[in-house]
Amino acid sequence: MKLLRNKEIRRSVLSCVLYSLLLYVLSLLWNIPILLLLFFQAGGFLAIFLWYQKQRYAHITALSTYLQAVYEGNELLDIRDYEEGELSILKSDIYKITSILKQQKELLEKDKTFLADTLSNISHQLKTPLTSMIVMNDLLAQEDLPLIKRKQFQQQMQHQLQRIEWLIATLLKLSKIDANAIIFEPVDVVAHTLLEESIEPLLIGMELKNITYTIECATDIHFAVDRNWIKEAIVNIVKNCMEHTSENGHICISCKDTPLYTFLVIEDDGCGIATCDLAHIFERFYKGENAGQDSVGIGLSLAKAILMHNHATIEAESEVGKGTQFLIRFYK
Repeated sequence: MKLLRNKEIRRSVLSCVLYSLLLYVLSLLWNIPILLLLFFQAGGFLAIFLWYQKQRYAHITALSTYLQAVYEGNELLDIRDYEEGELSILKSDIYKITSILKQQKELLEKDKTFLADTLSNISHQLKTPLTSMIVMNDLLAQEDLPLIKRKQFQQQMQHQLQRIEWLIATLLKLSKIDANAIIFEPVDVVAHTLLEESIEPLLIGMELKNITYTIECATDIHFAVDRNWIKEAIVNIVKNCMEHTSENGHICISCKDTPLYTFLVIEDDGCGIATCDLAHIFERFYKGENAGQDSVGIGLSLAKAILMHNHATIEAESEVGKGTQFLIRFYK
């Protein structure tokens, strides 16, 4: 019997057999009927014990088969029986552990796919400006190149270098956030002051396109966030609004306080975002129909990652031809 391969069961059976033999020997010396009755009673106990152990052994064998199937990557079955007892608890714990391992495996597969896609996208984003710079560098090496063209190519190369620098810096920030290598340090800040500081680096760009802006925020609203990183997020969102707003456009930033969260709305009156693009604008390297020529598609992705690590959420609402609203909630 397979059951007797278990040393603990063999020891138990041997003990019962020795006990039965002892009863038999005693029955020869003393009261035979009583000892025989005890002998049969011990035999009955042994049979019942073996039956229960056989059932227990079958459950353990099923668990072993289940773990082997999990190891081979087969589909998980629900082995829980929702009953009392040590085996039921063991089944439940094994199912929980295997479910967690399966989820971790799926996440690792997604991470591998995401990493491969990210590397491919980065390679594509860097390849275009680098190819352009190589061509312009070859043209600059020509001695008979007119001075006007030389200056034009130098300006274009400077622009491409700045774009590459910004791209690499942003990707490094995203990588650090993904790896949890950044410690966000929330401090109490005044919302109106934070918004003014965030807009300041973009004022020249707004002036060149003749874009106006307003900040509608009470001076007594404040919340706890990482000041520098939230400014980075707001800059990326407003910059996106600028790219989709034509000359003489307007950007409105409003803020109000509620018992649950501080509500921030960044709104433009630009070209808007197509419905098919709206669900994907926060995805890394995604470029919609109305994306600018120099757009890379990581600004909004970085903004969302920063906001999530500051206990905030962001969503977008848009209508083509009427503009876009970015709705941000900083939860208390």
